[in-house]
Amino acid sequence: MKDSKNEKSEQAVLSLPISDISKNPNQPRKVFNEDAIIKLADSIRQHGFIQPLVVRQISNGYELISGERRLRAAEELAMTHVPCIINKASESESAEMAIIENLIREDLNIFEEAEAIEALIDTHSLTQEEIASRLSASQSYIANKLRLLRLSKDEREVILKNKLTERHARALIRLQDDKIRAKALNEIVLSGLNVSKTEELIDKLRQDNKETKEEKKPQKSISSFLESLSRAIEAVENSGYKVKSRKIESEEYTEITLVIPKSKQATELS
Repeated sequence: MKDSKNEKSEQAVLSLPISDISKNPNQPRKVFNEDAIIKLADSIRQHGFIQPLVVRQISNGYELISGERRLRAAEELAMTHVPCIINKASESESAEMAIIENLIREDLNIFEEAEAIEALIDTHSLTQEEIASRLSASQSYIANKLRLLRLSKDEREVILKNKLTERHARALIRLQDDKIRAKALNEIVLSGLNVSKTEELIDKLRQDNKETKEEKKPQKSISSFLESLSRAIEAVENSGYKVKSRKIESEEYTEITLVIPKSKQATELS
């Protein structure tokens, strides 16, 4: 990918018509806070644009690479033109730049971040190590972000709506059973549990679920095993093979020795 900083330094700032600029389809942000856009619009009205938008030229105008919040604020002010830098990026480079910039700005919600990282891997073939390097983060940081995508769409919406933290979400992931996880999420929201209390709840539910599973496991007794063994010996003998067996009982164990001939001829000679 090209160095966007060097590219910017070489390019002049141009005033481009807003009507000629299309939004970037690879924008990782799905939700824009309207109050924040209005505040940004007020700032632009008073102080102007501190930073120009970055676009690339396409067949029917320009496509936004970075600066969608500024573009939306300009639209809020009914502006017709905005200051822009034209970057000679390809479609793939533009998409990657848009995602990386949003991740660096750290103003995406936790699930938008995870989806953006997933897009870099699936669409742009970057490895977790490469993404970590570009974000100056550890690989474990990237891996933990991706784990958040194990939560369903509905679970994500509840988490965001109730302003739960990433640590709340990561604790919930430890519950693999959908019904138990839904129960936990409901309890967290209704009781307003902090992260520490949430982790305690998750630990308890995991332990309870483990004990329930162990109770449900069929417990075969030694006597039922011995009965099965006797039936198996009987079946072998009914086929014409003579089985010799010896059983020794003690307080700690039962020792059974079986001698089974390899052929009926061996049975007749014994």
